[in-house]
Amino acid sequence: MSDMENSELKEQPRHSFRLWAEFRAFIRDRFSLEDDKASQDEVAANISKGTEFRGVNLWVLICATMVASLGLNVNSAAVIIGAMCISPIMGPIMGIGFSLGINDFDLLKKSVRNFVLMFVVAISTSTLFFFISPLGNASSELLARTTPTTYDVLIAFFGGMAGIVAQSRQDRNSTVIPGVAIATALMPPLCTAGYGLASGNLIYFLGAFYLYFINSVFISLATFIGVRVMHFQRKEFVDKNREKTVRKYIILIVILTMCPAVYLTFGIIKSTFYEAAANRFINEQLGFENTQVLDKKVSYEHKEVRVVLIGSEVPDASISIARSKLKEYKLEDTKLIVLQGMNNEAVDVSSIRAMVMEDFYKNSEQRLQEQKVKITQLETTLQQYKSYDEMSRTLVPELKVLYPSITTLSIAHSLEVRVDSMKTDTVTLAVMKFAKHPTNTEKEKISEWLKARVGAKKLRLITE
Repeated sequence: MSDMENSELKEQPRHSFRLWAEFRAFIRDRFSLEDDKASQDEVAANISKGTEFRGVNLWVLICATMVASLGLNVNSAAVIIGAMCISPIMGPIMGIGFSLGINDFDLLKKSVRNFVLMFVVAISTSTLFFFISPLGNASSELLARTTPTTYDVLIAFFGGMAGIVAQSRQDRNSTVIPGVAIATALMPPLCTAGYGLASGNLIYFLGAFYLYFINSVFISLATFIGVRVMHFQRKEFVDKNREKTVRKYIILIVILTMCPAVYLTFGIIKSTFYEAAANRFINEQLGFENTQVLDKKVSYEHKEVRVVLIGSEVPDASISIARSKLKEYKLEDTKLIVLQGMNNEAVDVSSIRAMVMEDFYKNSEQRLQEQKVKITQLETTLQQYKSYDEMSRTLVPELKVLYPSITTLSIAHSLEVRVDSMKTDTVTLAVMKFAKHPTNTEKEKISEWLKARVGAKKLRLITE
């Protein structure tokens, strides 16, 4: 092997290493959080200030809770979003995660106290609102906050991550965005828990509180991870014994908080996967010909899938075949209940009514749109005829001056059909009577004058 070949072989690894180093440098530069990073003391002071619930923050929290409760009550997503934009709810939760990340036990105690105060004030406000509210029925926005899902956990986690990244910047003008994300995960469950207390529905209260607790934990966890990723210095104590005591307390709090949260989150994830598999099974295996799934209920707790079919009756053999395929969807222990026809208690009359009304409104809306188009066309046509009538009255005095022998004038819009080709064209007809019949030259002048005055592309003059 020549010296040139040896040098080329040696150069290849060097080149590959250089490219890899450049790629790493590029990624590190793009995803670096060191640019515009505020000092730890500044971040700690800002977060500590945000944990306080007194004066303005407390009143804004009450107002935001009232607005969110109103939005949930009237089933308005826009109003709920408005409440999230003004809610100061992110402070104590981020304070808990930040204090755990830097071993600041004093900030942790302050954050926990204000977190409890925030919860008590918010839930008291929402409970009072729903207690006196005349709208007592649970809306879809309310019901959506009674059962936690994996998506709620993800929203909370990434909202918390965005929050700590924004709070660690020197320029914190954008902190409203993560604030809204965090409020998205916390404000609606808090208000829903208040609804559960006001209505005496313990299931709604526990479900909403469950969602609120899980979301709070994962926001704090995301904040903690963000603090460690950005390498904030842990707080050091002069008294080492106190440091050990504080660390023990922090570890104990983390364990007491995270253990149930992890357990509950695992249950949420399993429930989400179960429901997804059940829905996929229903869509793929119960889509029989001339049959529609009227209603479906999936219960992870009872391992049960209840389906109501409407339309042509499905034979028991077909249902048995579908039931045998539950294993393919990892639903081995699931009980499949299929109810058919209208003569059973499982048929939700309100669902049928809702479907009928939805079709009615859709068809009515379509008819209204069609009618609007026809009315517009008719109005346009009528306006054209009216314009010609008005024009006839306007032109008569002018023509009387130019041609004193004129006695009558009639202008109309008409369609001209060619017999040989059946092509149609629009033409303006002008019928005029004279006391003294005009010459051909006068007719041409009158025709050109009318064409220009009326604005017609094609005009036919008829004289009598």
